[in-house]
Amino acid sequence: MTGAFERGTLTRRGLLGAGLAALALPLAGCSSPVVAGLTGAQLDPRTLIFWNLFGGGDGARMQEMEAGYQKNHGGPSSLQATVFAWGNPYYSKLTLATVGNKPPDVAVAHLTRAKLLAQGGVLDEITDDDLDSVGLSASDLDQKSWATQRTDGRNIAIPLDTHPFVMFFNQDVVDKAGLLENGKLKSITGLKDFEAALAEVSKVTKGAAITLANVNETATPWRMFLTLYSQIDGAKPYLGDDGKTITVDQDAAKEVLSTLQRWTQKGWLNKGLDYAGSQTVMFTGKAGFYLQGEWEIATAQSIKGLKFGMVPVPQLFDKPANQADSHTLVLPKKDRTPEQRKQAMGFIKSLLDQSDTWALGGHVPAYLPYRGSRKYKELEPQADYAAAAERAVYDPAAWYSGSGSTFETIVGSQFGLVQQGSLSPDGALKSISDQLQTYLKTPSPL
Repeated sequence: MTGAFERGTLTRRGLLGAGLAALALPLAGCSSPVVAGLTGAQLDPRTLIFWNLFGGGDGARMQEMEAGYQKNHGGPSSLQATVFAWGNPYYSKLTLATVGNKPPDVAVAHLTRAKLLAQGGVLDEITDDDLDSVGLSASDLDQKSWATQRTDGRNIAIPLDTHPFVMFFNQDVVDKAGLLENGKLKSITGLKDFEAALAEVSKVTKGAAITLANVNETATPWRMFLTLYSQIDGAKPYLGDDGKTITVDQDAAKEVLSTLQRWTQKGWLNKGLDYAGSQTVMFTGKAGFYLQGEWEIATAQSIKGLKFGMVPVPQLFDKPANQADSHTLVLPKKDRTPEQRKQAMGFIKSLLDQSDTWALGGHVPAYLPYRGSRKYKELEPQADYAAAAERAVYDPAAWYSGSGSTFETIVGSQFGLVQQGSLSPDGALKSISDQLQTYLKTPSPL
C-alpha cells in the first residue's frame, strides 16, 4: 500500500481497522493488565515497553530473556513487558493502542500477521541504519523468513524464529517396526515408502500409526493440508490477489485430502482426536508418529520415560515443504528519537543474542550466528528438524488469513471433517469456497 510506512497519523483505513479492533475487544472475552499503552499512565521515559503473546513454556523462556536484558540495561525499571491473549485479541489491542498513539516500543507479531499490520500503517519500517546501529545485518537472519517479511519493498519485522509443522516419533514403537537406526528415524521419502512405514507401525500398535488433532481443533488440519499440498509441483497458494480470489489447485487439493482420508479408512490415521488426545496416543505408545508444531517438544519432554525424536515432515510428493510461521519483533508506529530507535533495536538484538534460551522451547532460531553454532547443532532433537525452517511455507496473504485467523478456522474445520470421514474432499472444497465468499468481497479493514 502506498504510504503505509509514512510517519504521522494513520490512514482512514487504519482508523477503520482500529474501530473494528475496538469492537473485537469485548467479544474476545480477554481481560488484560493495566498498562501504559492503554491507560496513558506515566512511566520513566527510559523504560522500554514490550508487548508479547507468549504463555506456558514460551512465556517462561521469554521472561528469562527479558531478565537478561534488564541485567545489562539498568535493572527492572529498564523494561516493562506485558503479555496478552494469543490470537485476534492481541492484534486488536496492538492496533488500537497504535491508533491511539500509545503503542509499545517493541511488540511480537506472527510473520503472517505482521505484513497486514504493515500494510495498514501500524508498523514503522526497520531501516539498514537501524540494523547497523546494533551490529545486525540481513545476512545474520534466516533468509526464508527475512525475505517473507519484506513488504512493499521494505523491512517490517525482525524474525526471532521459525516454528514449523514437524513429525514426532515414539522411538520404542518405530524401533519395533524396523524404522529406527542408532536412535534416529530412517530416511523416508515418497508416498509409497511412507505408507509402507505406516503399515509396519500399525502392525506394532495394532491400531493407529499416526495421529493428527481434528476435534475442536482447526489449525492442525490446515497445517497438515498446507504441508502436503505445498509438496506438489505447481500447486498455487490457496488464496490470490491478497485474499480477493481462491486460487487453490483443485486436483492437488483433492489428492492431498483423498490421501488423508485413505489413511483414516485403513486405520493408520485417527478418525477423531482432540489436541491433547492426539498427543496422548503417541506418547503412550499407541501410535508411532504424531504431527504438530515443534513447540510440543516441551510436552513430550515432560512425559516420564518417553523416548521420542522429531524430524521434518517427510517429502511425500514432488519436493520438501512444511507449513510454518515465525515469531517476529516489530516496531509499532510512533514518533521516536534516534536514541529511542536504537534502544528498541538494542532490545531486539538482546533477544536474538539469547537464542540459545529460545531454542530450548523447540522453535528454530532465526539468528544464524547461533543456529550455525556447534552448541545448537548438538542440541537434540532440535537440530534434527532445523532444516524444516528452510522448507517453510507460510499461510496465503489475506487480511483474514494467518495464524489464529478466520481463514484457518474455516478451512481447517472442513479438512477435519474429511479426516473424520463425514465429508468428501469435493464437499470440503465447495463448503470452504462458499464460506469464504464474504471475505473475498470485503476490503481489508486496514
